[in-house]
Amino acid sequence: MRKLFTILLGLYVSIGFSQNVPIDFEADGYGANWIWTVFENSPGAPLEIIANPDPSGINISGTVAKFTALQTGQPHAGVESAHGDTDLGTFLLDETNSTIKIMVWKPVISDVGIKFATASGWAQPEIKVANTVINQWEELTFDFSGVPNNPDGEMYDQIIIFPDFAPRTQDNIVYFDNITFNAQEDIPTDGPEVAAPAPPARDPEDVISIFSEAYASLEGTDFNPGWGQSTQVSFVEIEGNQTMKYENFNYQGTQFAAPVNASQMQYLHLDMWTADATSVNVFCINEGGLEIAFALPITPNQWVSYDIPLSAFAPVDLSAIIQFKFDGGNGTQTIYLDNIYFYADDDNGGEEGPRNPIDFEAGGYGADWTWNVFENGPDSPPLEIIANPDPTGINTSATVAKFTAKANGN
Repeated sequence: MRKLFTILLGLYVSIGFSQNVPIDFEADGYGANWIWTVFENSPGAPLEIIANPDPSGINISGTVAKFTALQTGQPHAGVESAHGDTDLGTFLLDETNSTIKIMVWKPVISDVGIKFATASGWAQPEIKVANTVINQWEELTFDFSGVPNNPDGEMYDQIIIFPDFAPRTQDNIVYFDNITFNAQEDIPTDGPEVAAPAPPARDPEDVISIFSEAYASLEGTDFNPGWGQSTQVSFVEIEGNQTMKYENFNYQGTQFAAPVNASQMQYLHLDMWTADATSVNVFCINEGGLEIAFALPITPNQWVSYDIPLSAFAPVDLSAIIQFKFDGGNGTQTIYLDNIYFYADDDNGGEEGPRNPIDFEAGGYGADWTWNVFENGPDSPPLEIIANPDPTGINTSATVAKFTAKANGN
């Protein structure tokens, strides 16, 4: 009897400690006949098990789940399975099952959230992953390897899914299918494994460094002013080199402690790495608030070095730059930045480059040059360097050139 009891106990534990997966919503599979409860989706539409409306791409299965995320519902509206052994079953997360995958078909880009709960209601926060395409099937991967189990040993027995975790301006119909529990796998970190290229040695007089360990950078710079952005700024070490990380990137500013005079510089340099951003613009902003965008060509998954002629930001007053801004993200992407600095390259390959900007200021270019007026009739007045008669709009600089085009000139 003792041997029989031991065998039955082992069988009971084996049966009780497993998930009923994959959740594929097929008639002979798991999920289709489970009890699903929709929450925070007032007035509420039930989860529907329907024929696959788009059996193409990675999902040609016959049956899927349909969730209607209502505009009037909460951003965290979702659906949960029933507790107990009948539906999902009981389990603990370990290296054999902590990589969760789900196929989704969505009309919008937004987060999908997944979490698990025990019978007593104990749960860890959900993990969220955004889809990257719309109107087609995509498989999302959730890494639960770092999520602890209940400290008292209580097993999970419920899955909770948030198909459209975002505020809505309309009702969104989301389909999901083929939820699987898989062994741990190496999830790409979507970050650089090597540091940005080291900048060359330069004369300190030819560099104004904003963020770089290669040069002495300006003090007092605020790299995360509160402009209402979704971007999260952090600083990470990559091969021992401090690098700036913009996560959940939509836009991000940098505020200087005092106006930066870059009028004697020729270029803005920066290094950028991204795995998923498709549009990134950089701005130099002066005290008057004028800002001009420069679009950074993107090559994903490698460091790209940019040397942007400062003339690209004309007519921004380079003698009084107070801010940088980066924008172009959708709020889910990540970029890494390093070696942000202005510099002058007087050597320029053995030839002096054009002196610019020609701003006619006392400390700039143009005011003390020799200018010759031609084909402007007899007694043509010379070019005059005068105070700006209308320092408004896009040009608040102090000094301008005045040319009088004569009626009898060509």
